[in-house]
Amino acid sequence: MSIYGLLAGKGPSGFGYASTAEEVTAGLSLSGKSVLVTGCNSGVGFETLRVLALRGAQVLGTARSLEKAHEACSRVGGRTLPLACELSEPSSVKACVSAVQAAGIQLDAVVCNAGVMALPKLQQAHGYELQFFTNHIGHFILVTGLLEALGPRGRVVMLSSSAHRQAPAAGIEFDNLDGRKGYSAWRAYGQSKLANLLFAKQLARRLAGTEKTANAVHPGVIRTNLQRHMNPLLSAVLAAAEPLALKSVPEGAATQVYAATHPTMAGVSGQFLANCNIARPRADAEDEQLARKLWDVSEQIVAGLS
Repeated sequence: MSIYGLLAGKGPSGFGYASTAEEVTAGLSLSGKSVLVTGCNSGVGFETLRVLALRGAQVLGTARSLEKAHEACSRVGGRTLPLACELSEPSSVKACVSAVQAAGIQLDAVVCNAGVMALPKLQQAHGYELQFFTNHIGHFILVTGLLEALGPRGRVVMLSSSAHRQAPAAGIEFDNLDGRKGYSAWRAYGQSKLANLLFAKQLARRLAGTEKTANAVHPGVIRTNLQRHMNPLLSAVLAAAEPLALKSVPEGAATQVYAATHPTMAGVSGQFLANCNIARPRADAEDEQLARKLWDVSEQIVAGLS
């Protein structure tokens, strides 16, 4: 546990900075529940897979390849179903959706955990900047495709980040989604995380009148494989700071597991959570017009991929 974790208190939920995924699910039985988790093969995603299975849930664990998903699922006990879901490849995402539908599984939660972060140089997928496409469009295709499989009280949990505050001042640069008019690793990552947040909030609006929910979470700053593309100097700084400042992986998985499973989150929708408590995002994350435009543009992008 970090020094910050030791000093941090608990919020209204009864949990806080140093809470772990096991702690937020202590005493819960998830038997009979089914949860899909993207990026299950390492870091926070694997811990989420492990703890959900530990509590009795059937976990559909997805990774970029079936081999990686199978390897991760084989490392945990309980009921798991490995699936391939390469978020930067729409055909792979749609195949994952089809596999869930074919299995006839009703999902109690979808945890959109996977992503890429701070790519040092501009990379693209299908003509769009890779972080925006992978982190947002890939999950947009997945979640909208799985809505019919989402149970009557199903929960969608989007992994956003406090890094959404580093998104461009305009929020989403709709005229630069390919990155060719200018690229910054952290600005692009921030934009993708703001997109995750806007998507969760707009989905929550669309689910209004039902008991289904959608929320976004900040896991905390954690040293995981997500930093593999980071500038080596910054990566070294994070490594040096890890014992003092960074969350552990079990702590990092806590908020998304809490949002996906805890009884007190039933009916809570359209929120941004950090440290297992409701937090305040940057102002334009609440901009419904921006969220609607992002949804419309996302649908246009997906339609153009067909």
